[in-house]
Amino acid sequence: MNAELPPGLYIVATPIGNLGDLSPRAAQVLANADVIAVEDSRVTAKLLQHIGAKRTMTPYHDHNAEAVRPGLVARMGGEVVALVSDAGTPLISDPGYKLVRDARAAGHNVVTVPGPCAAVAALTLAGLPTDRFLFLGFLPPKAGARATAIAEVASVRATLILYESGPRLAVTLAALAEGLGDREAGVAREITKRFEECVTGTLSDLAARYADAPPRGEIVVIVAPPGEPEPASEEDADTALREALTRLPVSKAAGEVAKKLGLDRRELYARAMELKG
Repeated sequence: MNAELPPGLYIVATPIGNLGDLSPRAAQVLANADVIAVEDSRVTAKLLQHIGAKRTMTPYHDHNAEAVRPGLVARMGGEVVALVSDAGTPLISDPGYKLVRDARAAGHNVVTVPGPCAAVAALTLAGLPTDRFLFLGFLPPKAGARATAIAEVASVRATLILYESGPRLAVTLAALAEGLGDREAGVAREITKRFEECVTGTLSDLAARYADAPPRGEIVVIVAPPGEPEPASEEDADTALREALTRLPVSKAAGEVAKKLGLDRRELYARAMELKG
């Protein structure tokens, strides 16, 4: 039993580059944990060295999570189990949520120790709308699956955030431009480090910029939401009304099309009567 902290699972955010971003609370939890579940013990060992602590670590990642998770959950009943990723907030684009789910199901204490997150940090750098955003993680590497994933979010009225590697960056930016239109975007890298940068421009301009010079480091792509849609034309309204009238009475057809196209219901009702007659 740890004298400093109650037993349970502690989700600990760690720096994404600058060790100065480790919070005092995160340092205290890591220094007093009975075991730390880590992606790579070599990375976490450097962080522990920075705070002058030596703790037991156990690997916990995509390849061993199913086998390791039951043992970690069992230990939470009487020990402090800390969960970290190599950088940033655990559970963001990694399998940690299953550990949280099982810890809760077993009745154990679950505590979050918030801190750095590359996705949110990049969003603040890009100068794009922040009131609504959607995190996509990594897009699929294969072209067909990637295009499908992009098409699924093309109409979402929110800023998009995704992670990418340097060698794939230009291809991904070009695919985004093709699937979303040439929106404003930003490419953030080396966040919190000495050479931090966020390059902004249209998706096509950014794709051209990085085509022959893929950058190094951890990369976050931020894409602006779509512009306001063009107002529906009379032709659009007539087409939608004719289709709706094959299924619905006039009043309901006008209501459905009004909601779908954002047009005046009374005007659509009058037009539907004309088409019906």
